[in-house]
Amino acid sequence: MSDENGRLVRRHLAFGWWTILIYLTLGAGLEAAHALKLELYVDQANTTRRLMWTLAHAHGTLLGLMSVAFAFTASRLDGWTDRSRRTASRALMAATLLLPLGFFLGGLVIHAGDPGLGIVLVPAGALLLFVAVFLTARACRA
Repeated sequence: MSDENGRLVRRHLAFGWWTILIYLTLGAGLEAAHALKLELYVDQANTTRRLMWTLAHAHGTLLGLMSVAFAFTASRLDGWTDRSRRTASRALMAATLLLPLGFFLGGLVIHAGDPGLGIVLVPAGALLLFVAVFLTARACRA
């Protein structure tokens, strides 16, 4: 494994595990809000907020796991071009930030049951995730 690829693998391992820790902590906070029956979270008028924040927690945790899986995959693929691997890496990291952040911000301010403006980050994050997964799957095929 090249030095550059070794750095990329270590970066994704660290990024993935820290991401998992952050979003599991967010999940514990959501459980506490539910247990304490905080109106901000459990009130019937806040179902959209509850959904958005649950989606933020779930997507963040799963994307952290994907970053760990990406590190494993990158360490095993010798024929993956540097450019494609870097693009997939950056796209996955950006998606890991944008998707959960979009859901979280979308739940901060609710407009008549609809998520707030932060939700616009979600499609961009989804597109970046698609790019990362496509490039990784293509590299596995080669």
